[in-house]
Amino acid sequence: MADPKGFLNHGREVAKSRPVDVRLKDWNEVYVPGSLLPIISKQASRCMDCGIPFCHNGCPLGNLIPEWNDFAYREDWSAASERLHATNNFPEFTGRLCPAPCESACVLGINQPAVTIKNVEVSIIDKAWDSGDVEPQAPERLSGKTVAVIGSGPAGLAAAQQLTRAGHTVAVYERADRIGGLLRYGIPEFKMEKRHINRRIEQMRAEGTRFRTGIEIGRDLRATDLKKRYDAIVIAAGATTARDLPVPGRELKGIHQAMEYLPLANKVQEGDYVAPPITAEGKHVIVIGGGDTGADCVGTAHRQGAASVTQLEIMPQPGEDRAPHQPWPTFPMLYKVTSAHEEGGERVYSVSTTHFEGDEDGNVQWLHLTEVEFIEGKLTPKPGTERKIPAQLVTLAMGFTGTDRENGLVDQFGLELDERGNIARDADFQTNVPGVFVAGDAGRGQSLIVWAIAEGRSAARGCDRFLTGASELPAPIRPTDRSLMV
Repeated sequence: MADPKGFLNHGREVAKSRPVDVRLKDWNEVYVPGSLLPIISKQASRCMDCGIPFCHNGCPLGNLIPEWNDFAYREDWSAASERLHATNNFPEFTGRLCPAPCESACVLGINQPAVTIKNVEVSIIDKAWDSGDVEPQAPERLSGKTVAVIGSGPAGLAAAQQLTRAGHTVAVYERADRIGGLLRYGIPEFKMEKRHINRRIEQMRAEGTRFRTGIEIGRDLRATDLKKRYDAIVIAAGATTARDLPVPGRELKGIHQAMEYLPLANKVQEGDYVAPPITAEGKHVIVIGGGDTGADCVGTAHRQGAASVTQLEIMPQPGEDRAPHQPWPTFPMLYKVTSAHEEGGERVYSVSTTHFEGDEDGNVQWLHLTEVEFIEGKLTPKPGTERKIPAQLVTLAMGFTGTDRENGLVDQFGLELDERGNIARDADFQTNVPGVFVAGDAGRGQSLIVWAIAEGRSAARGCDRFLTGASELPAPIRPTDRSLMV
């Protein structure tokens, strides 16, 4: 184990952020480069190597956390990287974007601040890239089997990499102009610089994975034709149908889904635009939705020079401590202050939008809302609390309701859906159509990046077994399983 007294001798330290007034002037990651390495050995030493490490249960990937904590404590970065990659294809993604349910399940967290597992993880992988320990792993021989992966988000990339390394010829189809899915066009640059995606793609190309951009299966290429070309297919197209807000005035100009707004800001960073077609500059911005996507809109609006930013959430404000019905080691709903919230703006809880008001040219100008409260288990408007706030740009970040049904992919394959509108699958992640598998949000529903990678790996194993009759890839996480975080 690491230092037996580490958790007694050292308190929790986390990555340092750049000053707000500095980071708002650029789109670089908010953290101070290199600030973790001087402290990470001590932080890793706080891991207690528990008899039953509940962090394993909190992590859908089953990461070998005590093992790589020990190597990080000893500064054996190559060994730490090997243990980290044993269960996670892309730790630089999760180390930056995952909400760390492993830390909520940390045994030390029962009565002390948990181990900084996420910070240790990202330090290991960044050190591995700097040291040249991350190399292509091309298969020793090819199977002669071909696989198409639809979607290049974390689930699709994980499935593609696993299947390529198993010896199959894999092509990834992406409807956008660049590979990465929501990692590329949903996650702002200040949360994860896209160079991290680019070098993973180059690694995968060197291993033999092929990429096809600008092709939407169901529209540009019929699903039935794709099935004829390949021996198996993995669908990792995500849950991209956004939840809408059907209230009067929704048709006004200036009201956009978050995934209409955020990708344009990323395209500026890619060099496609000098300025985004939808911008918050000089406007009163309202973000409807209190989750991570909403926070991404907040941080983006700040960097674009918004006059004001207000984030609305229909649910009550969470507490700063665990609620009695969310005991350790479950993943609790807590009040979080993200880097975007540190940068300014206002958050308003327990409110519901009633309608929008526009000017004579059809541009949104005001948002009308009312406070709500739970009465007999239902959110009910509170009389006399109606008011309006200025709104010249509104982004809807209220989550997603399932996979895209308009592009024809589901119908052309003849796929069955479950009661939640997701693509149904069995324990091997196979759909009702033989040889067609599904992973990530398309089958699970909107979830975390760590679940996407876990499901991509698991679907790859099911697909490999379908193609070969057996599989040496890691055993899958069953789609019916639920970790303690859910």
